[in-house]
Amino acid sequence: MSAARQQLADVLRPVKHVLLDFDGPVCSVFAGLPAPEVARRLRESLLAVGEQAPAAGEAESDPLALLRLVADARPDLAASTDAALAALETEAVRIGNPNPGGESVLLACARSGRSVSVVSNNAGAAIEAYLTDHGLSGYVAGVFGRVPGDPSSMKPNPRLLVDAMGAVGAKPAECVFIGDAARDVEAGDAAGVPTIGYANKPGKDAKLASAGAVVVVDSMQRIADALS
Repeated sequence: MSAARQQLADVLRPVKHVLLDFDGPVCSVFAGLPAPEVARRLRESLLAVGEQAPAAGEAESDPLALLRLVADARPDLAASTDAALAALETEAVRIGNPNPGGESVLLACARSGRSVSVVSNNAGAAIEAYLTDHGLSGYVAGVFGRVPGDPSSMKPNPRLLVDAMGAVGAKPAECVFIGDAARDVEAGDAAGVPTIGYANKPGKDAKLASAGAVVVVDSMQRIADALS
């Protein structure tokens, strides 16, 4: 066994509960409906009710970052903007690209007696729609998307991870978090949970390692194989 495979196996051995990010590890949410287009439509939804995005958000191409900007500038618009984004995310996951390795991780957890919670900055409704469409709902103990109308709940805030662990009665030492961004590692660290970094794009491996990921992989299938 290579050193990397042994390291991954060592990290996973004590794990009873897997916390799993959604966009990237399970599904490329905006592969079919690109993020810049979602952000544009989100700005249009504001215009439709006589409002507009804050100046800093006019050129923002990340819809989740745009939601933060709107909520910070106009807290009164946070709930309606979040709901509009959730609808767009649900549309996006219908044509997003599944990550076969993500499904493999869910199946491997089921076979090995580990439970899984999906913990994501995406809307819970969109995540649940995806899992239902792909016949995966039965493999997930709970879905913990951002708190509706409260983008401050999004990672790197550890709140969603803490909520997920509380729901299944798991201690941080019994868990591992799998995410593809530095903010995931930061959230895991804040929650006391080790994070496996999934480097699905060039250059991410260094960023994830620098953020403190306990191990970095370039394939979700590698995690599934180690879980099995």
